[in-house]
Amino acid sequence: MFRSRSKEEQSAKVTDSKVTADQPKQPRDPQAPKGRPTPKRSHATAQRRSMAAAPADRKEAAKRARESRRADLAKQREALANGDERFLPARDKGPIRSYVRDFVDARYSVAEFFLPLAVLILVLSMINRGTFQSYVLLAWLVVIVLIVLNSAVTGISLKRALKQRFPDENLRGAVPYGLMRTLQIRRLRLPKPKVKRGEKR
Repeated sequence: MFRSRSKEEQSAKVTDSKVTADQPKQPRDPQAPKGRPTPKRSHATAQRRSMAAAPADRKEAAKRARESRRADLAKQREALANGDERFLPARDKGPIRSYVRDFVDARYSVAEFFLPLAVLILVLSMINRGTFQSYVLLAWLVVIVLIVLNSAVTGISLKRALKQRFPDENLRGAVPYGLMRTLQIRRLRLPKPKVKRGEKR
């Protein structure tokens, strides 16, 4: 009884396989949808190029990343020297930062002489001659007070000028950016100054 059922099942399977084998395979209709859109030639070419340019291993990928960083840094250094806006660092980009640099570079600032004055006062402080030390300390306090007052005046005037020049722009960080620039000696500032002393901005 069980043997007859198993024979019937086997014979049915053989018959079904013969029927499917005898049926010819239907070719796909060229107008039938493929389930995905045909990629454009430009997109396919770009994909092939990206696959060909992909690094073979991690070492190659790290090497390419280092070379890319070096190239970017070289472009940034060159841009800081010649003022090319395209390759400047993010903190120096934009018309607002450019205006702040010109505003600061067109004026004299006590803060830009801070480092030379600090070195001079440090050397003078090594001289032990009576009340000379008290004069050196007094000179140091005078320099600090002048820098604070000059920075306050520069910050207020710069903020007022920015609001007049860029009334609808986000000015966050622009004034501190300018005050930090006043602490640098003019010839060492980066990006390089583009205006002369006394030019109105």
